[in-house]
Amino acid sequence: MNAVLGLEDGTIIKGTGFGAEGIVTGELVFTTQYTGYEEALTDPSYKGQILMFTYPLIGNYGVSESCFESDGVKAEGLVIREECLEPSHYLSKKTIFKLMEDAGKPGISGVDTRMLTIKSREYGTMRSALINGSDDGEEAVRLARELPSISELDLISKVTCPQPFRIESPLRDPNNPVNVVLMDFGRKLSIEKSLLARGMDVTVVPASTSPSQISSYEPDVLFLSNGPGDPQAAADGIKAVKELAGELPIVGICLGHQIISLALGGDTYKLKFGHRGANQPVKDFETGIVYITSQNHGFAVDPNSFEEADVQVTQVNANDKTVEGISHNYLDMFSVQYHPDAHPGPMDTEKLFFDKVLKLAGRK
Repeated sequence: MNAVLGLEDGTIIKGTGFGAEGIVTGELVFTTQYTGYEEALTDPSYKGQILMFTYPLIGNYGVSESCFESDGVKAEGLVIREECLEPSHYLSKKTIFKLMEDAGKPGISGVDTRMLTIKSREYGTMRSALINGSDDGEEAVRLARELPSISELDLISKVTCPQPFRIESPLRDPNNPVNVVLMDFGRKLSIEKSLLARGMDVTVVPASTSPSQISSYEPDVLFLSNGPGDPQAAADGIKAVKELAGELPIVGICLGHQIISLALGGDTYKLKFGHRGANQPVKDFETGIVYITSQNHGFAVDPNSFEEADVQVTQVNANDKTVEGISHNYLDMFSVQYHPDAHPGPMDTEKLFFDKVLKLAGRK
């Protein structure tokens, strides 16, 4: 099947199509991880984006579906250099091609991903269009140029849960239960799994949930999840943090970290090409330790924008010094930009972060 990828700068890349026939648009973003393609493709944070892997061979251990971070593929499309048609793993149920076909999403292979990655690093993330079943590059470029910027798109409403639900931990202490309200902006399933593994019950609520509704669940901790798009579009999340700060502990990951920062008077900005991969170094100021982390974000927090002097930057990216963590001097509140749940990625910070959440709930 013919396929073509068009970028807003006029670049046209032709290749071999796989997955579903059709047209998708989105930001073309690259990730440097070479495993974890199941987790990345099903991460709701990639909604509105076409995902490109820098590692040249994708699909070599197949697809088991046991590592999914949501109910299916959330990236709009997939761009790879070379595919593996005969994966080798005893848990594999299907190929990467079949995964995209079943999801109704297009992919393109035979692409010079190295060239496209260098272009993105030099000129920044670009709007793009992927057409499966055609090689009309001019049409792909036209569609890419017509796509609104990611800051103009309402992506959170497309990935948040439709209604609240509760999950009880099998390890819960019935005499001293811990209830975490997880505000879902496009959560990864591994977040709730990490909470449940520490005996915490989890009540997942939609991104539009009001502060009064959150309080009605009598949470020990309010947890703001990851998610797609511009954090300034998460008006309900920002309002919830502003109104509930000081009333209960609040923590956040990725988009949740940015939402907390905005609620505390900070500002965010769009990165040139973002941080996406499982090898991002983060330096912790308290310990001096550099942790290797999994990340997926295109926006960052401006460290000089906080109106409150009581907000402290606790961690920075060792590569570009962008903010990776904040805390408040007297409010029970902290957040990180990376994914300590580590799916995919190194486990450096999983125990540290989620044990701290449990401690914040007053149970450790």
